[in-house]
Amino acid sequence: MGLKLPEILLIFAALLLLFGGSRLPQLGSSLGSALRNFKRGFSTDEKDDVEEKKTPGTLSAASGVDKDVAAKSPSHHA
Repeated sequence: MGLKLPEILLIFAALLLLFGGSRLPQLGSSLGSALRNFKRGFSTDEKDDVEEKKTPGTLSAASGVDKDVAAKSPSHHA
């Protein structure tokens, strides 16, 4: 059964319209990181407990919400 090429292309086009081209790599990176952490949670091997470096391409690191809030907040200095 599975997904065929036209169905995959339709899903990709919908994602592209919803999130835009610049956001899709960040979402993919975030999803990959989440899946690795999920698999690591079920793993019992000691060698899988090695810390990974957080790359700046992840969704949480690329969020500009804090910057936007800081820029819009009124200054308390006179």
